[in-house]
Amino acid sequence: MGCGNFFFSLVISFSVALITYNIIISANAPLKQGFPQPSNPSSKSSDEFISVDPIIRMPLDKPRTSSTKKRLFHTAVTSSDSVYNTWQCRIMYYWFKKFQNGPGSDMGGFTRILHSGKPDRFMDEIPTFVAQPLPPGTDQGYIVLNRPWAFVQWLQQADIKEDYILMSEPDHVIVKPIPNLSQDGLGAAFPFFYIEPKKYESVLRKFFPEEKGPITNIDPIGNSPVIVGKESLKKIAPSWMNISLAMKKDPEADKAFGWVLEMYAYAVSSALHGVGNILYKDFMLQPPWDTEIGNKYIIHYTYGCDYDMKGKLTYGKIGEWRFDKRSYDHVWPPRNLPMPPAGVPESVVTLVKMVNEATSNIPNWGS
Repeated sequence: MGCGNFFFSLVISFSVALITYNIIISANAPLKQGFPQPSNPSSKSSDEFISVDPIIRMPLDKPRTSSTKKRLFHTAVTSSDSVYNTWQCRIMYYWFKKFQNGPGSDMGGFTRILHSGKPDRFMDEIPTFVAQPLPPGTDQGYIVLNRPWAFVQWLQQADIKEDYILMSEPDHVIVKPIPNLSQDGLGAAFPFFYIEPKKYESVLRKFFPEEKGPITNIDPIGNSPVIVGKESLKKIAPSWMNISLAMKKDPEADKAFGWVLEMYAYAVSSALHGVGNILYKDFMLQPPWDTEIGNKYIIHYTYGCDYDMKGKLTYGKIGEWRFDKRSYDHVWPPRNLPMPPAGVPESVVTLVKMVNEATSNIPNWGS
């Protein structure tokens, strides 16, 4: 038994060392050396092989048919071991469990991919895979670069039962059971208005050469939320990692893309591998700008919510009432946060109610 454990540890250590070496080499080599190629060079983008609705990009050529067979997806969330990420993950997982087996759900397993390199005290509460962080200095202070590297490790080492992956984030709250929105080899992704491939074509051509097709092959998405086939993601993830590192090293790309750099890197990598995406606007909402829950599946609380006591939005100015995740970057949010005043939109009210329910029911909250 002891020999087996020693051999297993030796294999894992060697694998991590080899991958780390490849990162360092790829980060310092010219991009054209070992540049990732699509798995099928003759594959085309979604716009070239299937007609789609121009608004939500749902396929028109084939009607969506019901099937008795579930297409389960595994939800994966990358996280550091900071207080900030940890409390968000605990709330996210609480609501995942609430809706996992609800009507219409294709939600399978769940993994928090912890890229701190070491276990923490929430391993028994949240299913967790411990990934190694990037070598010191590689992220250049942009910790998000650990996300693609963490996914590479997880996809290579974990036993993932489901055929699809939902890439999610700690600051996502699931509001109803999520079906598998992907279809016909296409991923399903939320379109971000600030991901503009056409606007940055000259920069993106460094990473997506003209022979790969028109710049419109790059979808206006990030890596989350995205539902994509597991085998497709296994091909995309190493390219996503390498292109993220290459973009960060390129002064022009780094300046152009800033805090959404790895989102652009994922969009480019998906296009390079011929994986188009259904742009699904109802995937999530983002308060305070989205005011109603409607048919959405996820609340993404990335923006601060500031209001006066008359229920008027005071964005850009700290409100008399506020909920902003950044208020709790080093401390746990307390239980029973005060509810917003009358007149505040449904989306914000629902978010605070859901945060309060989770914190009231999660054992040892704040410790």
